[in-house]
Amino acid sequence: MNTVTTAAAGSSAAFRPSFYLSMILLMAFFVFGGFSMTYWYPMAAGTFPPAPPVVHFHGLVYSSWMILLVVQALLVNVRSVALHRSLGMFGIALATMVIVMGSLITILGASGSSGNAAHGIYLGIMAVTGFGLLFTLAMRNTRKPDIHRRLILLAMLPILPPGIHRLYMVPLGLQAFPVVAMYMTLNAMALAILVQEWRQSGSINKYTWIGVGWLVTQQIVHGLIIDTPFFVDVVRFLGSLAVYR
Repeated sequence: MNTVTTAAAGSSAAFRPSFYLSMILLMAFFVFGGFSMTYWYPMAAGTFPPAPPVVHFHGLVYSSWMILLVVQALLVNVRSVALHRSLGMFGIALATMVIVMGSLITILGASGSSGNAAHGIYLGIMAVTGFGLLFTLAMRNTRKPDIHRRLILLAMLPILPPGIHRLYMVPLGLQAFPVVAMYMTLNAMALAILVQEWRQSGSINKYTWIGVGWLVTQQIVHGLIIDTPFFVDVVRFLGSLAVYR
């Protein structure tokens, strides 16, 4: 009886959500929390307006990616590293689809943009480029687990805004993008990553600075170009790519 009790207690104590798993679960909360109100629940209720197939495929790809991240973080947390690695090629393929679908949905959004949609187009552009850059760096550092995992977390920050701003806009009935609140949320997650690394190693790796630097640069550029004629031309150009001639 003592042996069974000790084994059960040891098993219970062995499972502690790591920082990485906790962060991925937080990110999943923003993604599924935000989109459940504007996509998944309306789809289940039959109230989602007609949309091109690319919209639904986009939702499937991004949801699958988020689920895979949770699974991968959980596998590392319980030390099933071999199984985690066996899913690596599938993860790369799915991440590639995230970039492709993010590009397509941004172009589609630009083709019918109006009002404050410019914010969404800008965030879409930065999501595709930022995620692509940081995910590539993460793959180049698979032999350095701590760097790899932090880069995966940092790669997620550019693609979280759609879920975050939905989670703010829908409950509060906002009509405009809550840009400041959205970036404050992303900054809080970036700060948590910096603090965790500093506490663990006493220093900040250059790759972490690249990821955080991307987020900071994105915010600065956002404010500088969003209302300029240059960006209006960028949106028009992207929208023109969706027109068949």
